[in-house]
Amino acid sequence: MNSLNTVAFTAFGQQILWSDMIGNILGLIALALGAIRSLWNWPVQFLSGLILFGAFAGHLTGSAGKQVIVMAVAAYGWWQWNRTKGRTADGAIAPRFATWRERGFLIGGAVLGTLAVGALFTAFPTLSWDPWPDAYIFTGTIVAMYAQARGMVEFWFAWLLVDLVGVPLNFANGYAFSGFVYIIYGALVLWGMRDWWLRSRKPTLEGAPA
Repeated sequence: MNSLNTVAFTAFGQQILWSDMIGNILGLIALALGAIRSLWNWPVQFLSGLILFGAFAGHLTGSAGKQVIVMAVAAYGWWQWNRTKGRTADGAIAPRFATWRERGFLIGGAVLGTLAVGALFTAFPTLSWDPWPDAYIFTGTIVAMYAQARGMVEFWFAWLLVDLVGVPLNFANGYAFSGFVYIIYGALVLWGMRDWWLRSRKPTLEGAPA
């Protein structure tokens, strides 16, 4: 893993690490696979989290910790999608809009999670380079991935909100490749949101398990 933390190249005055580059490319691939509702988005997301954990461990403990949770949610997403696949004619999961109760749960979880993680990062400054924005991204990422695992169209909106903070934060803290990837994430999110939105209006197969 140490070899992955060496410099791949320099762009715009910033050094791009192999681990930062590879981990984020895999994250981008995972998001694209999620847009087409491929079950394989979860193993790719897990691998991305593992590599980024190696990139952050030892100097950005909070970001490394986020990747541990990302890997756990990826494992949950793999299990959940395996349970619900085959509910549409193409054999994939059936996207749906969340209920108002679920939306309240997602929003409440995002707010309380950000407050709790931000307080933790503030109390222990070594955990994060910028406590509150990092807490926002930390919690938003988990909320988005959980909503994706449940097949909710709202997960795309959560990703957009994460992008709004993630792009400037990564550039400001020397992770230029992560910043560029977040920009591409934004384009993928808009495409995936439209596709899931349209598919959510199509009926699932009759008799398929919920």
